[in-house]
Amino acid sequence: MSPLVFGLLAAAALMHATWNVLLKTAGDPLRTSARAMLAGAGVAVPAAFAGWLAIGRPALPPEALGLAFASGLVETVYFVLLSAAYRRGDLSLVYPIARGSAPLLAVLSGTLILGERITLLGATGVAFLLAGILCVQRPWTLLFGSVRRPAPGRQRDAVLLALATGAAIATYSSIDRVGTRLVAPWLYEALLWVVGAAGLVAWIAAADRLRSRVAAVPGDLPDELPAPPDAAARAAGWGRSIAVGVLLLATYFLVLVALTLAPLTAVAPLRESAIVIGSGWGALRLGEAAGRREAAWRLAGAALIVAGALLLGLAG
Repeated sequence: MSPLVFGLLAAAALMHATWNVLLKTAGDPLRTSARAMLAGAGVAVPAAFAGWLAIGRPALPPEALGLAFASGLVETVYFVLLSAAYRRGDLSLVYPIARGSAPLLAVLSGTLILGERITLLGATGVAFLLAGILCVQRPWTLLFGSVRRPAPGRQRDAVLLALATGAAIATYSSIDRVGTRLVAPWLYEALLWVVGAAGLVAWIAAADRLRSRVAAVPGDLPDELPAPPDAAARAAGWGRSIAVGVLLLATYFLVLVALTLAPLTAVAPLRESAIVIGSGWGALRLGEAAGRREAAWRLAGAALIVAGALLLGLAG
Protein backbone atom coordinates (compact mmCIF):
# COMPACT_ATOMS: atom_id res chain seq x y z
CA MET A 1 0.00 0.00 0.00
CA SER A 2 1.31 3.43 -0.95
CA PRO A 3 2.12 6.08 1.69
CA LEU A 4 -0.61 8.27 0.17
CA VAL A 5 -3.33 5.70 0.83
CA PHE A 6 -1.99 5.05 4.31
CA GLY A 7 -2.02 8.77 5.11
CA LEU A 8 -5.56 9.17 3.78
CA LEU A 9 -6.82 6.32 5.93
CA ALA A 10 -4.97 7.52 9.04
CA ALA A 11 -6.59 10.95 8.73
CA ALA A 12 -9.96 9.34 8.06
CA ALA A 13 -9.63 7.15 11.15
CA LEU A 14 -8.90 10.12 13.41
CA MET A 15 -11.81 12.13 12.05
CA HIS A 16 -14.12 9.12 12.24
CA ALA A 17 -13.38 8.60 15.92
CA THR A 18 -13.89 12.32 16.59
CA TRP A 19 -17.35 12.57 15.06
CA ASN A 20 -18.43 9.41 16.86
CA VAL A 21 -17.42 10.98 20.18
CA LEU A 22 -19.44 14.09 19.29
CA LEU A 23 -22.43 11.96 18.28
CA LYS A 24 -22.33 9.80 21.39
CA THR A 25 -22.17 12.81 23.71
CA ALA A 26 -25.01 14.63 21.93
CA GLY A 27 -28.31 14.75 23.77
CA ASP A 28 -30.13 13.35 20.73
CA PRO A 29 -27.82 11.32 18.46
CA LEU A 30 -30.45 10.67 15.78
CA ARG A 31 -31.45 14.30 15.27
CA THR A 32 -27.78 15.28 15.43
CA SER A 33 -27.10 12.74 12.66
CA ALA A 34 -29.89 14.16 10.50
CA ARG A 35 -28.69 17.74 10.95
CA ALA A 36 -25.12 16.63 10.26
CA MET A 37 -26.16 14.94 7.02
CA LEU A 38 -28.06 18.07 5.99
CA ALA A 39 -25.04 20.24 6.76
CA GLY A 40 -22.81 17.87 4.80
CA ALA A 41 -25.20 17.92 1.86
CA GLY A 42 -25.17 21.72 1.96
CA VAL A 43 -21.42 21.59 1.36
CA ALA A 44 -21.15 18.55 -0.90
CA VAL A 45 -23.94 19.27 -3.38
CA PRO A 46 -22.90 22.79 -4.50
CA ALA A 47 -19.26 21.73 -4.70
CA ALA A 48 -20.12 18.62 -6.69
CA PHE A 49 -22.40 20.59 -9.01
CA ALA A 50 -19.68 23.13 -9.68
CA GLY A 51 -17.20 20.34 -10.33
CA TRP A 52 -19.64 18.61 -12.64
CA LEU A 53 -20.04 21.82 -14.68
CA ALA A 54 -16.29 22.35 -14.73
CA ILE A 55 -15.58 18.93 -16.25
CA GLY A 56 -18.11 19.42 -19.04
CA ARG A 57 -21.33 18.06 -17.51
CA PRO A 58 -20.70 14.39 -18.32
CA ALA A 59 -23.63 11.99 -18.34
CA LEU A 60 -24.01 10.02 -15.12
CA PRO A 61 -24.25 6.26 -15.60
CA PRO A 62 -27.63 4.90 -14.46
CA GLU A 63 -25.81 2.18 -12.55
CA ALA A 64 -23.91 4.79 -10.52
CA LEU A 65 -27.13 6.64 -9.72
CA GLY A 66 -28.76 3.41 -8.58
CA LEU A 67 -25.81 2.46 -6.40
CA ALA A 68 -25.63 5.94 -4.85
CA PHE A 69 -29.35 5.74 -4.06
CA ALA A 70 -28.97 2.28 -2.52
CA SER A 71 -25.94 3.36 -0.49
CA GLY A 72 -27.81 6.44 0.75
CA LEU A 73 -30.68 4.27 1.98
CA VAL A 74 -28.26 1.96 3.78
CA GLU A 75 -26.62 5.05 5.32
CA THR A 76 -30.03 6.03 6.69
CA VAL A 77 -30.41 2.63 8.31
CA TYR A 78 -26.85 2.87 9.60
CA PHE A 79 -27.46 6.14 11.44
CA VAL A 80 -30.77 4.98 12.87
CA LEU A 81 -29.13 1.85 14.26
CA LEU A 82 -26.00 3.63 15.49
CA SER A 83 -27.98 6.36 17.22
CA ALA A 84 -30.18 3.79 18.95
CA ALA A 85 -27.09 1.86 20.09
CA TYR A 86 -25.44 5.01 21.47
CA ARG A 87 -28.56 5.84 23.48
CA ARG A 88 -28.31 2.45 25.17
CA GLY A 89 -24.61 1.65 25.48
CA ASP A 90 -21.17 3.15 26.03
CA LEU A 91 -19.03 4.52 23.21
CA SER A 92 -16.27 2.09 24.18
CA LEU A 93 -18.78 -0.77 23.90
CA VAL A 94 -20.82 0.14 20.81
CA TYR A 95 -18.09 1.64 18.63
CA PRO A 96 -15.64 -1.29 18.53
CA ILE A 97 -18.40 -3.87 18.13
CA ALA A 98 -20.09 -1.94 15.31
CA ARG A 99 -16.84 -1.33 13.44
CA GLY A 100 -15.26 -4.70 14.19
CA SER A 101 -18.27 -6.79 13.28
CA ALA A 102 -18.37 -5.41 9.71
CA PRO A 103 -15.32 -7.32 8.40
CA LEU A 104 -16.32 -10.33 10.50
CA LEU A 105 -19.79 -10.43 8.95
CA ALA A 106 -18.29 -10.01 5.49
CA VAL A 107 -16.10 -13.08 6.01
CA LEU A 108 -18.95 -15.14 7.47
CA SER A 109 -21.27 -14.31 4.58
CA GLY A 110 -18.54 -15.18 2.10
CA THR A 111 -17.80 -18.56 3.66
CA LEU A 112 -21.32 -19.61 4.68
CA ILE A 113 -23.36 -18.18 1.79
CA LEU A 114 -20.96 -17.90 -1.14
CA GLY A 115 -18.92 -20.98 -0.29
CA GLU A 116 -15.61 -19.12 -0.24
CA ARG A 117 -12.62 -20.73 1.47
CA ILE A 118 -10.80 -18.97 4.27
CA THR A 119 -7.04 -19.17 4.70
CA LEU A 120 -5.21 -19.81 7.95
CA LEU A 121 -4.33 -16.12 8.15
CA GLY A 122 -7.97 -15.21 7.63
CA ALA A 123 -9.09 -17.69 10.27
CA THR A 124 -6.61 -16.13 12.69
CA GLY A 125 -8.08 -12.73 11.90
CA VAL A 126 -11.58 -14.03 12.65
CA ALA A 127 -10.36 -15.43 15.97
CA PHE A 128 -8.83 -12.07 16.88
CA LEU A 129 -12.05 -10.27 16.00
CA LEU A 130 -14.17 -12.62 18.10
CA ALA A 131 -11.75 -12.39 21.02
CA GLY A 132 -11.72 -8.60 20.77
CA ILE A 133 -15.51 -8.33 20.74
CA LEU A 134 -15.72 -10.61 23.77
CA CYS A 135 -13.11 -8.53 25.62
CA VAL A 136 -15.06 -5.36 24.91
CA GLN A 137 -18.45 -6.79 25.80
CA ARG A 138 -17.25 -9.11 28.59
CA PRO A 139 -20.56 -11.02 28.81
CA TRP A 140 -19.32 -13.02 31.79
CA THR A 141 -19.49 -9.90 33.98
CA LEU A 142 -23.27 -10.12 33.84
CA LEU A 143 -23.04 -13.23 35.97
CA PHE A 144 -21.28 -11.30 38.70
CA GLY A 145 -23.53 -8.25 38.73
CA SER A 146 -21.05 -5.48 37.95
CA VAL A 147 -22.63 -2.29 39.30
CA ARG A 148 -20.96 0.03 36.81
CA ARG A 149 -22.05 -1.69 33.63
CA PRO A 150 -25.44 -0.87 32.07
CA ALA A 151 -28.53 -2.89 32.94
CA PRO A 152 -28.39 -6.33 31.26
CA GLY A 153 -31.36 -5.58 28.99
CA ARG A 154 -29.96 -2.29 27.75
CA GLN A 155 -26.50 -3.76 27.31
CA ARG A 156 -27.89 -6.66 25.28
CA ASP A 157 -29.88 -4.25 23.11
CA ALA A 158 -26.81 -2.04 22.61
CA VAL A 159 -24.73 -5.03 21.48
CA LEU A 160 -27.42 -6.29 19.10
CA LEU A 161 -27.86 -2.82 17.61
CA ALA A 162 -24.08 -2.49 17.27
CA LEU A 163 -23.95 -5.79 15.39
CA ALA A 164 -26.77 -4.64 13.10
CA THR A 165 -24.83 -1.42 12.54
CA GLY A 166 -21.84 -3.53 11.52
CA ALA A 167 -24.01 -5.30 8.94
CA ALA A 168 -25.01 -1.92 7.52
CA ILE A 169 -21.35 -0.86 7.34
CA ALA A 170 -20.43 -4.04 5.46
CA THR A 171 -23.33 -3.47 3.06
CA TYR A 172 -22.64 0.14 2.11
CA SER A 173 -18.88 -0.49 1.91
CA SER A 174 -19.48 -3.15 -0.73
CA ILE A 175 -21.87 -0.90 -2.65
CA ASP A 176 -19.47 2.05 -2.55
CA ARG A 177 -16.60 -0.08 -3.78
CA VAL A 178 -18.50 -0.59 -7.06
CA GLY A 179 -20.06 2.87 -7.24
CA THR A 180 -16.79 4.78 -6.96
CA ARG A 181 -15.46 2.93 -9.98
CA LEU A 182 -18.35 4.18 -12.14
CA VAL A 183 -18.25 7.89 -11.31
CA ALA A 184 -15.90 10.38 -9.60
CA PRO A 185 -15.85 9.81 -5.81
CA TRP A 186 -16.80 13.42 -4.98
CA LEU A 187 -19.81 13.24 -7.27
CA TYR A 188 -20.87 9.85 -5.97
CA GLU A 189 -20.57 11.09 -2.39
CA ALA A 190 -22.80 14.09 -3.06
CA LEU A 191 -25.48 11.88 -4.61
CA LEU A 192 -25.63 9.40 -1.73
CA TRP A 193 -25.42 12.23 0.82
CA VAL A 194 -28.67 13.74 -0.47
CA VAL A 195 -30.41 10.38 -0.24
CA GLY A 196 -29.08 9.73 3.27
CA ALA A 197 -30.07 13.17 4.54
CA ALA A 198 -33.54 12.89 3.04
CA GLY A 199 -33.96 9.43 4.51
CA LEU A 200 -33.09 10.57 8.02
CA VAL A 201 -35.37 13.61 7.81
CA ALA A 202 -38.21 11.38 6.57
CA TRP A 203 -37.60 8.88 9.38
CA ILE A 204 -37.72 11.54 12.08
CA ALA A 205 -40.79 13.19 10.54
CA ALA A 206 -42.59 9.84 10.50
CA ALA A 207 -41.62 9.26 14.13
CA ASP A 208 -42.92 12.70 15.11
CA ARG A 209 -46.23 12.05 13.35
CA LEU A 210 -46.54 8.72 15.14
CA ARG A 211 -45.83 10.44 18.44
CA SER A 212 -48.52 13.03 17.87
CA ARG A 213 -51.07 10.37 16.93
CA VAL A 214 -50.58 8.24 20.01
CA ALA A 215 -50.11 11.30 22.24
CA ALA A 216 -47.36 9.49 24.15
CA VAL A 217 -45.06 11.16 26.64
CA PRO A 218 -41.29 10.87 25.96
CA GLY A 219 -40.90 8.11 28.52
CA ASP A 220 -43.32 5.91 26.61
CA LEU A 221 -41.30 6.05 23.41
CA PRO A 222 -38.35 3.94 22.26
CA ASP A 223 -35.01 5.52 23.07
CA GLU A 224 -34.23 6.14 19.42
CA LEU A 225 -37.34 8.32 19.07
CA PRO A 226 -36.95 11.01 21.76
CA ALA A 227 -39.27 13.97 21.93
CA PRO A 228 -38.44 16.93 19.65
CA PRO A 229 -36.09 19.43 21.30
CA ASP A 230 -37.22 22.93 22.17
CA ALA A 231 -36.03 25.95 20.18
CA ALA A 232 -33.06 26.68 22.45
CA ALA A 233 -31.82 23.09 22.40
CA ARG A 234 -32.28 22.90 18.64
CA ALA A 235 -30.23 26.06 18.08
CA ALA A 236 -27.47 24.86 20.42
CA GLY A 237 -27.35 21.49 18.70
CA TRP A 238 -26.65 22.91 15.25
CA GLY A 239 -23.06 23.84 16.10
CA ARG A 240 -22.25 20.27 17.10
CA SER A 241 -24.19 18.92 14.14
CA ILE A 242 -22.27 21.06 11.65
CA ALA A 243 -18.98 19.87 13.15
CA VAL A 244 -20.15 16.26 12.84
CA GLY A 245 -21.32 16.90 9.28
CA VAL A 246 -17.99 18.38 8.18
CA LEU A 247 -16.05 15.50 9.76
CA LEU A 248 -18.44 12.98 8.22
CA LEU A 249 -18.04 14.51 4.80
CA ALA A 250 -14.26 14.69 5.00
CA THR A 251 -13.97 11.14 6.38
CA TYR A 252 -16.21 9.63 3.74
CA PHE A 253 -14.44 11.48 0.93
CA LEU A 254 -11.00 10.30 2.05
CA VAL A 255 -12.23 6.70 2.22
CA LEU A 256 -13.86 6.91 -1.22
CA VAL A 257 -10.62 8.27 -2.70
CA ALA A 258 -8.69 5.47 -1.00
CA LEU A 259 -11.11 2.94 -2.53
CA THR A 260 -10.12 4.17 -5.99
CA LEU A 261 -6.43 3.64 -5.19
CA ALA A 262 -6.47 0.37 -3.23
CA PRO A 263 -8.68 -2.73 -2.92
CA LEU A 264 -11.50 -2.88 -0.38
CA THR A 265 -9.73 -5.70 1.47
CA ALA A 266 -6.91 -3.26 2.27
CA VAL A 267 -8.95 -0.09 2.83
CA ALA A 268 -11.65 -1.50 5.12
CA PRO A 269 -9.33 -3.00 7.76
CA LEU A 270 -6.98 -0.01 7.98
CA ARG A 271 -9.81 2.45 8.55
CA GLU A 272 -10.78 0.40 11.62
CA SER A 273 -7.75 1.76 13.47
CA ALA A 274 -10.20 4.43 14.65
CA ILE A 275 -11.58 1.77 16.99
CA VAL A 276 -8.68 2.14 19.41
CA ILE A 277 -8.98 5.94 19.41
CA GLY A 278 -12.73 5.92 20.03
CA SER A 279 -12.60 3.17 22.63
CA GLY A 280 -9.79 4.85 24.52
CA TRP A 281 -11.65 8.16 24.58
CA GLY A 282 -14.83 6.53 25.83
CA ALA A 283 -13.18 4.38 28.47
CA LEU A 284 -10.75 7.00 29.80
CA ARG A 285 -12.08 10.48 28.99
CA LEU A 286 -15.84 9.80 29.22
CA GLY A 287 -15.43 7.66 32.34
CA GLU A 288 -17.27 4.68 30.89
CA ALA A 289 -14.94 2.11 32.46
CA ALA A 290 -15.23 1.33 36.18
CA GLY A 291 -11.54 1.64 36.94
CA ARG A 292 -8.30 0.89 35.17
CA ARG A 293 -8.92 -2.83 34.90
CA GLU A 294 -12.11 -2.47 32.90
CA ALA A 295 -10.52 0.28 30.79
CA ALA A 296 -7.66 -2.12 30.04
CA TRP A 297 -10.14 -4.82 28.99
CA ARG A 298 -11.89 -2.48 26.59
CA LEU A 299 -8.66 -1.13 25.11
CA ALA A 300 -7.25 -4.64 24.74
CA GLY A 301 -10.43 -5.74 23.01
CA ALA A 302 -10.28 -2.77 20.66
CA ALA A 303 -6.66 -3.57 19.80
CA LEU A 304 -7.55 -7.20 19.10
CA ILE A 305 -10.37 -6.10 16.81
CA VAL A 306 -8.01 -3.86 14.82
CA ALA A 307 -5.45 -6.67 14.62
CA GLY A 308 -8.10 -9.08 13.40
CA ALA A 309 -9.29 -6.63 10.75
CA LEU A 310 -5.72 -6.13 9.55
CA LEU A 311 -5.16 -9.88 9.32
CA LEU A 312 -8.36 -10.29 7.31
CA GLY A 313 -7.20 -7.54 4.99
CA LEU A 314 -3.86 -9.27 4.46
CA ALA A 315 -5.62 -12.58 3.90
CA GLY A 316 -7.90 -11.02 1.31
